[in-house]
Formats: sequence, structure tokens, C-alpha cells
Amino acid sequence: MHMKRNTHHPTACCSITGKIHLPVMLILLLFCSSVSGQMRGMMRGMQGMGSRMGGAGGGARGGGGGSDSLSFEKRKFSDDSVNVRFRYLDTARYSVFDSSINDFFRRVPLKAELINIGHNGNATRPILHSPLRSPGWDAGFHALDPFAFKISDTRFMNTTKPFTELGYLVGSKAEQQISILHTQNVQPDWNFVLEYRLVNAPGTFNSQNTNHNNIRFNSDYTSKSQRYHAYLILLSNVLQTAENGGITDESLLVNPNPAYDDRFNIPTNLASAAYTSRNFFNVKLITGNKYTDKHFLLRQQYDYGKKDSVITDSSVIRFFLPRLRFEHTLHSSGYGYQFLDVQARNAENFYKSNYGFASVPDTVDLNSQWSVLKNDFSIIQFPEAKNPLQFLKVGIGIQQYVSSPDSLRDAFGNLMLHGEYRNRTRNKKWDMLLYGEFYAAGRDAGNYDLKANLQTQLGNLGALELGFQNINRSPSYLYARKTAFPVKRANSFNDENVTAIYGALYLKKLKARLSFHYYLQSNYTYFKDYRTVAQYSTVFNFVRAGFNRETSLGKKWKWYLDVQVQTVAGSAPIHLPALYTRNRLSYEAKPFRNLVVASGIDMRYFSAYYADGYSPLTGQFFFQDKRKLSPRPDIAAFTNFRIRSFTAYLRLENLNTATLQYGFGFKENNLSAPLYPNPGMVFRLGIFWNFVN
Repeated sequence: MHMKRNTHHPTACCSITGKIHLPVMLILLLFCSSVSGQMRGMMRGMQGMGSRMGGAGGGARGGGGGSDSLSFEKRKFSDDSVNVRFRYLDTARYSVFDSSINDFFRRVPLKAELINIGHNGNATRPILHSPLRSPGWDAGFHALDPFAFKISDTRFMNTTKPFTELGYLVGSKAEQQISILHTQNVQPDWNFVLEYRLVNAPGTFNSQNTNHNNIRFNSDYTSKSQRYHAYLILLSNVLQTAENGGITDESLLVNPNPAYDDRFNIPTNLASAAYTSRNFFNVKLITGNKYTDKHFLLRQQYDYGKKDSVITDSSVIRFFLPRLRFEHTLHSSGYGYQFLDVQARNAENFYKSNYGFASVPDTVDLNSQWSVLKNDFSIIQFPEAKNPLQFLKVGIGIQQYVSSPDSLRDAFGNLMLHGEYRNRTRNKKWDMLLYGEFYAAGRDAGNYDLKANLQTQLGNLGALELGFQNINRSPSYLYARKTAFPVKRANSFNDENVTAIYGALYLKKLKARLSFHYYLQSNYTYFKDYRTVAQYSTVFNFVRAGFNRETSLGKKWKWYLDVQVQTVAGSAPIHLPALYTRNRLSYEAKPFRNLVVASGIDMRYFSAYYADGYSPLTGQFFFQDKRKLSPRPDIAAFTNFRIRSFTAYLRLENLNTATLQYGFGFKENNLSAPLYPNPGMVFRLGIFWNFVN
């Protein structure tokens, strides 16, 4: 990544105006102090050798570009540039930031393939079939997953100079997103990264306000001898979303009553309007869900091998070639899931009819807390000294789980064995992964995960990827065992089993990608109404095929096409649109030396289908076959531009809601679930500024 140096005073990072939350102010002050005091000329030595990366691990994450083997490149440390690279915990391959500006969804947690029940930050689910594929314990609450930082997406960085990026997005109805990223190398082999993100949206309809706070600190260190490596992750997510139970009547969306032109006035099943607010600073949970998770992860590695060196024009570069590595990972986590309604009496009929409440208290407070401790011990062997991306890894994991409150306390453990073989050939044409884990003892004994992945370069034709995975997993805890939440189940459930076969072919000359996913599932566990869990034991197939292409329409116009077709065989209780497509028609040019522009239309469409209903108390989407939704295509107009290190995104979304009924307005709302309409036209402006010191 190459960026021109910003000439503004470092303390300009404090120039964001307006009132913001205390954590944001503290982090801004930290950045201002750090940036103004950073020394120039740091890291004058050699960095980035593959043998230092210590990335042998158990994930399938990877990235393009960067150090794939022992290579020695002369890094530039000029005063006006910065090189920033990153990799994930379980990979050894470095990647670089994507600097393209044609897709706004690279900048926000809510992606184009997801839909939510109203506004940014509310409960979310995928349009494309994506079954859970992780064995072992799972709490079962996933509606807010896209808005959380995760261990798996933590980026360990390496930078030639301190690098900071500030982001601020503002939208209609006082929606805003604040993001901060700062990374710097304390020493050539010691880096830290600090990230913060706030997503806050009061919403369009009553009781839709959201307030998500994410913070993450991670650091990696390699000793001078290059034998010892340490990785640290501190992570916290606090996700809050108000719940309204949906509007009481969909016909009110087109009601001639002028009071309903302000969608906030449409009655909802939960949360009387007298107790809700659009105030940005009102973050107290009145009626809604609050999910929290906090993580501490420390991974330590020690290598045995031999020393070596390379002679360049000006110096001798010494490095270490690992042959045997011992690894220990300590991962401590805390999870909290709460539904709170302090005005429950106002929704007595909703609770009684949908959740079987005999009587409704003044306050409904449902919660579940978990403490999780994991220890993993692994041995890694490198068959070829100069290829750190070829290794064999075996290990054992000990997991302990404790839940609260005391009335529902549960404590159990698991013993997990795992092994992995990975090899990326030195010519970079073949990349192979074989991975397996097996739960040998404990409550989840018999769970396993087996997967194989092969990637290869096809010369001028492009690239090919093939994969296989088979997972046997216990149903999520909320589905299978007693909790404080109102869940009804007829009997115990068998383990779920998912077989996934997938492939992708990238055609270089056509700039096109063909993909195919095949799922074979049995014992599919699901909610069939607001509170009842069922299991579909019959084996069934699910097939999805996709086509993506970038087409040039002249010198400055481009058409980005994404088409996905999917279907389920038989009568399995899964309803998803048979067709999903996203089309972007974009004018992309560089009218001036330092100005890059992308402007056009972004359209998303999916065919009519029986969309899942939503249960606010459990945060679950449930199967329904009575209400079929036929949404209009979602249409947005955008203009994005970049001037050196400054990038801006301007969007007008949901233009498809325009109507002349009862006078012109943006009132033809699409529904994402029965009784859950999307907002009308939404304006969003996002600015992102990065600088180095």
C-alpha cells in the first residue's frame, strides 16, 4: 500500500466537531497524543520475511499478495510513503488494503448479501443460504453478528510508519458510524493495532434505535533471535438494538392519514411511542436486545531450526529458518445475551399470543451469561525450511464452559483433537489445505469438522478453487437446552450434519468468476414460530450457482454484475429467494492527477419468496409459509471520490420507494420480513481520511 504523506499537523485528528461518546473522545485523545509524539525514521531495517510470520495455524483464511515464502525485498522508507500490510492469526500470507472506491459496502458492516428488519444495526440475516459450519458449543444468537468484531477477522499488521485512518458516516434520521484504526511498529518486529467502531441509528420507525460499540487491541511480537513469537488480542463488542415486534398493520404504510407520513407514528406491537426516543444520545435500552462478548487471546510460539543469511548490495540480512514449533493458545471469553422490556404491560396481547405468557409482568428481563476458557497445545513441523507455508500441525484443545444465572447454571467441558496440513508450492501455482478436528470427550463428543481446499493458478486462463467440508455439530444451545428465554421444544435433537462441496473458476480475460455451492444437510434445526423449535431429520440438498463479472462499457463506464441462483430440493423448511442479483453501473475516471471518481447506480433485486418471520425475544428468524413478499428492486444512486488520502462516499438509497399515491413521497416501503418494513429514501455521506507520521 503506497500513500502520499499528509502535510497537516498531526493534531488535526482532533478536529471532528460535535458531541460524541466518551470512548470515542478518549481514543481520539490517545491518537492525538500518540501521533504528535511519534518519531520519524522508524524501522530502517529489513522486514516482512516469511520465516518471521509465525502464521502456521488452523484457519482457511488467506489473502492475495504479500510474502508467501522466504523472499527478500528492499523496503522503501521515504518520508512521503508508507507500506502497510496485514495478515490474520491463522495465516502466514500478508495482504494489502483494498483502495478501490466503487463499492460502498466495503466500508460498512452491513453487506449487500444481507437484509435486516428495518434500519442499520437491527437484526440481520443472509439472503444466500449459509448454514452454520462450526462444531462444538454455540449459544445460538447470531442476528447481530455482522456488527461485531471477531477473532477470525483480526488483522495483524506490519507498517513502515505509524498509520491512522479516521472514518465518519452520517445518514438520515441522525444515523452515524464512527471508525478509527491506528497501527504502528514499536520495533521492526513488534506491531500493535487499535480499532474502534460505533454504529448508532435512531431508526425510521418506532423503537428501532441501535447502538453498537466495538473495540479491539491486538499486537504481535517476534524476539530478536526470531525464535519466540507472541500474539495478543483484546476484543469487546457491546451490541444494542431496540425491538418493536413489527408494525401492527401493513396497510398503515399507504394510509392517507398524514400523521403516518412520519413513519415513527405508525403503531408497533412492542414499545409504546411514549417511552421511545430518536435522541442520538439516548442509548439506554428500553425494549430490545443487548448482546455482549469480550475476549482475551494470547498465543505463544517457540521455534527450533537454524540460522541463515542473505547478502545484498549493502548489507547482510540474517534470519531464522524454523523446522519445529511449539504453540500454546489461551482464549478466555465472556458472553452475555439479554432481552429487556420495561414497558411489557403495554404489549400484553403480544406476549400472551406469541410466547404463551400466562401473565405479563411490568418488566420482562431475560438473560443468559457464559464464561468460556480454552487452552490449545500444538506442535508444528516444517518439512521444507525455506517454505513456511508448508507445514504439518497437530494439537489438543481443552474447553470449559460455565453459564449463569444460578437458577440455570450449567458447567461442562470438551476435549478436542485437531490436525492440519498446508502447502503452498514455491512457484505459487498450488495451494493445498487439509484440516480436521474431532471432539473426543465432553458434552459435544462426536462433533467434528473435516475440510479440504485446493487452489491453483491456470496461467493466462485464470485460477481455480475446489473445496469440500463435512461438519457434525450439536444444535445451538438455545435450540436444544433450557435457558431463560421462552423456547418450546418437543423432544431432544440429534446432531446436525452438513456436507458442503464448492468450486470457483476465475476467468482472467473476461474478468468473470463462476461459483458453485452444493449442500447436503440432515437434522436441520430451526424455529417454526416465535418460540417453537423443531428438527427436520430428512436429508435434503441445497444448490447455489453464481456468476460475477466486471464489464467495460467504453473507456470510463463499467458494469459490475453479480447473479446468484439457488434452490432447495424437497420440502425442507427453508425459504430463500430463487434469484438474487446486484448490478452497478459506474462511471469511473481520473479527471485530475490526484482525483479518482466513481459515480452511478446500484441496484439489488431478489425474487418473491416467503420471507422468514422474526421473533424479538429470542432474536431468531423463523420459518413461515403464509405471507409471500414481492419486493421492488432496491435502487441507490452514488458518487464516490478519492483525493490522495481522503475518500468520500455519497449515496441516496431506497429510491425505489418513490410513489405518487396520496402525493409524491418515498412511502412504497419494501418489507424485509412480515410486518417489518424498510425505510424510505435514505441519505448517507461517509468520509474516510488516513494519514502517516
